[in-house]
Formats: sequence, structure tokens, C-alpha cells
Amino acid sequence: MAMTLIQTAKLNGVDPQAWLTDVLERIVSGRTKVTELDTLLPWNWKPNNSAAVPAVAA
Repeated sequence: MAMTLIQTAKLNGVDPQAWLTDVLERIVSGRTKVTELDTLLPWNWKPNNSAAVPAVAA
């Protein structure tokens, strides 16, 4: 199941790690209501500024 989610994200041009992190955070925190879950699908997902993956310090 996990690989299906990752591949679906990749096929939709979405970074799987950023997408899964953001989606799980939104669901657990309650920021996304049950009626809005379709907005979290990879083809509808829009990252928040907080969802950006931080750059690694050199």
C-alpha cells in the first residue's frame, strides 16, 4: 500500500516525502475536515509553506 501511495505521488509530479508528511500532519491535526479529504490526493494537493522540505546545511 505504501508503494502505491509513493508511486501515485511520483506519477503526479509530487515529492512523495513532502506530500505524505503534509497529508498525515493535516489529517492528524484535524486541519483538514473529512469532507475535504479529496484536496489531499496527489493530483489536487497544494503544499503549504510549512510543508517545504528544508535545505540541508552545507
